[in-house]
Amino acid sequence: MKLTTGLLLATGGLVFAEESTNANDTAKRIVILGDSITAGYGLDPKEAYPALLQQKIDDANLPYTVANAGVSGDTTAGGLRRVAWVMGKGADVLVIALGGNDGLRGIPPEVTKKNLLGIIAKAHTKNPDIKVLLAGMQIPDNMGPDFTTCFKAVFPEAAKESKATLIPFLLEGIGGIEKFNQPDGIHPTPEGQAKVAKNVWKILQPAITQ
Repeated sequence: MKLTTGLLLATGGLVFAEESTNANDTAKRIVILGDSITAGYGLDPKEAYPALLQQKIDDANLPYTVANAGVSGDTTAGGLRRVAWVMGKGADVLVIALGGNDGLRGIPPEVTKKNLLGIIAKAHTKNPDIKVLLAGMQIPDNMGPDFTTCFKAVFPEAAKESKATLIPFLLEGIGGIEKFNQPDGIHPTPEGQAKVAKNVWKILQPAITQ
């Protein structure tokens, strides 16, 4: 597999899109719309979970190519603004891994939910048959237990209302565990990214092999 890395300009920042160059031009496209965790903050892009998912896809001989549309610091509002743009080449699967920055900034959960539903609606406008996977997010109790509980509920609620497939928690087995995170305590190490890839693959694999 040959990887090519492109620097693309998008509303609200830069998208570092790493996408496999596949000899099969009919390969389907998976777009992962995310923030710094998706972008692989502090790491080589090849260590970020979208690239690791591409390896799993290639090992399984599945006809998909992964586009990393992660932007550090992005929120669901940013994702709503740029989802149509990042789907410009088309997309058969959209993985939404946004919301963590919403929670950390204290954005009201109902606003986050509205944005997520808007992202999914725009994706279906671009491709009515697209498969959408929505990654659940959780945050510490910094904003208080009520906020934390409401925030956690946003993702299963949005998935149910939009008929998207829920990835229960993107950082399951990683969040809050020192050995899987960089010194900032937020961004996964290469080992942590590998665990993120497993969490996503558990839900993605059946979605693209049906």
